[in-house]
Amino acid sequence: MSSEPPPGGPPAADPEERVRRLREVIAQANHDYYVLDQPTVPDATYDAWMRELEALEAAHPALVTPDSPTQTVGAVPAERFETVVHRRPMLSLANARGPAELVDWWRRARAVMAEEGLGSREVRLVVEPKIDGLAVSLTYEDGRLVQGATRGDGVAGEDVTHNLRTVRAVPARLRLAEGEKPPAVVEVRGEVYLPLAAFARFNESRAEAGLPTFANPRNSAAGSLRQLDPGLTARRPLTIWCYAIGYAEGLTLSRQSEALEWLRAHGLRVNPDITVQATLEGAQAACAAWEERRAAVDYDIDGAVVKIDDLDVQERLGSVGRAPRWAIAYKFAPTTAVTRLRAIGVNVGRTGAIVPYADLEPVVVGGVTVKLATLHNQDDIARKDLRIGDRVIVQRAGDVIPQVVAPLPQERTGEEREFAMPDRCPACLTPVVHPPGEVQIRCPNRSCPAQIQQSLEHFASRGAMDIEGLGEKTVRRFYAEGLLGNVADIYALHDHEERLVALDGFKETSVGNLLAAIERSKERPWPRVIFALGIRHVGHVTAEAIASVAPSLDALLEASEEELAAAEGVGPTIAASIVEYLASEVNRETLERLRAAGLTIEGEAPARPEGGPLDGLTVVITGGLEAFSREEAKRAVAGAGGKTTSAVSRSTSLVVAGREPGSKLARAETLGVPVIDERAFLAILAGEEPPPGAGGPG
Repeated sequence: MSSEPPPGGPPAADPEERVRRLREVIAQANHDYYVLDQPTVPDATYDAWMRELEALEAAHPALVTPDSPTQTVGAVPAERFETVVHRRPMLSLANARGPAELVDWWRRARAVMAEEGLGSREVRLVVEPKIDGLAVSLTYEDGRLVQGATRGDGVAGEDVTHNLRTVRAVPARLRLAEGEKPPAVVEVRGEVYLPLAAFARFNESRAEAGLPTFANPRNSAAGSLRQLDPGLTARRPLTIWCYAIGYAEGLTLSRQSEALEWLRAHGLRVNPDITVQATLEGAQAACAAWEERRAAVDYDIDGAVVKIDDLDVQERLGSVGRAPRWAIAYKFAPTTAVTRLRAIGVNVGRTGAIVPYADLEPVVVGGVTVKLATLHNQDDIARKDLRIGDRVIVQRAGDVIPQVVAPLPQERTGEEREFAMPDRCPACLTPVVHPPGEVQIRCPNRSCPAQIQQSLEHFASRGAMDIEGLGEKTVRRFYAEGLLGNVADIYALHDHEERLVALDGFKETSVGNLLAAIERSKERPWPRVIFALGIRHVGHVTAEAIASVAPSLDALLEASEEELAAAEGVGPTIAASIVEYLASEVNRETLERLRAAGLTIEGEAPARPEGGPLDGLTVVITGGLEAFSREEAKRAVAGAGGKTTSAVSRSTSLVVAGREPGSKLARAETLGVPVIDERAFLAILAGEEPPPGAGGPG
């Protein structure tokens, strides 16, 4: 992939202008990807821009600003959240449960309008989805994000600015037209949420680690945003829909719909399906349409919000208590129901995990018939005290993923039975194993047909190799036909085109589209290939970290467990899993077949300045530093030609020890790795002292 400078880049001799230009193109790329969902540059190019910006800021600390893209995870963990008093209260909405209550709200609003002398004014209604997330305010001063806060009690919330800076869809600066002056102050209202697909993956990873699962995406989003450590928030794929302007200075708007357009034009993420209706009947139809499609969107909605469009009318109507007269929440059908747990079955995952699921008497939950629900693991079943035959509460978590919340023990008859996990794999009858310290039991048979099919589905899925047309049903059909038995077989399907066309349900066009999608997948970047392999514990972020220390297939095959563990965020458990995967002759043969098929098996090695005082050295930073945040210290090392890792090993060149360094200092002393304090670190960066072992004092 190209790592050339952004178009029109200034000369390298002008670092200030180069930093400005890099921030500009990175902000545009972030907007295209996270706000518009339309990526415009390859991942490798984006990464190269970020690396160059980090290196420039490390070499020129005076150029670092709070709204730089490099600062999104730069804050140190807070001890507590400070209180923020909202400039205008963040009101809660009254509810309308059904069309009749919506009509009643409208009549009351029209009556107050008549009292205010507005009875003859033509009024339009804005219909928006009611996102079930965490309400926040974003305050921009002169176009820069200066504060982010939770709703709290509506009058005051918590300062979560550092956490909101990690949400990629929240711009650090407003997008301005050429010559446009930003408003002095504008406070944006929005709802932070966790997309449903991301929520499902998050819960699966917690269950596999033996951690309690979240009941719904809202709890997960709220917990993520209220982490005292912004680094934890950054690792969770939060996003936002912005829906209002709460307060502004230097900005005049007359309609809610106009405010939404202003937000969208200035880089804020606004739901594209919000509509403006001329009549109450139109608003009712729009609410019904949202309820009908709630299961088709990748975010949790528990209703629709109907607002009077005219902001002057809103102001004149005011509020009753903490609920505005000019808006109402049209609530959808409940997403919980009670039914009977008929049986508990098990599925076999791609890593061999035996995962239980609930077989339910069919029940309608939130307008959808539910027959199956997730149970995660044996501990989850025991924690909830679920028994076969129980009457249970079922919830469509996130309106899509059904799960059993709890039993109703008061309705037990004595005929209910406790569940025990099987002692043999249901797919291949191999005796299961229960590795020490793990919550899941596993099938150890790598040739288990269930694991092979799950691996194929994962490899072809979106976010991995993204092979359109190779979904669950097609994978299972091809496996049954003997066409697929290994992920490398996917790239041999072009040799069986005539056989594919002859299968029931397949035609030349669909087969041609599938083969074209397979061919396109060869262009996926190296980190995506690593993720697609389905190595246990290796997700998207981990795959990126692995690619940074093993930027090619050959480097990965040769990497030691110690080298892999030293990668940021990897550690010994994941490193051991990777080494175990690579130790299999079957897996190594698969990797060689993928190489021969023409997949991308090389990435871009991180670009590092040459000739710096830390050139070629590996540095571990532990404890608190006075002059740097942790991220600033890492960038300083990169700017000096070195690299940082999170674990101390024999390949570590030196350790920088700040306040309360912890176990890493003891590990360094045990291995004989040189340790320096912050004063010596600053002297090395300034070129005043050589690093330890380079012929000078350490």
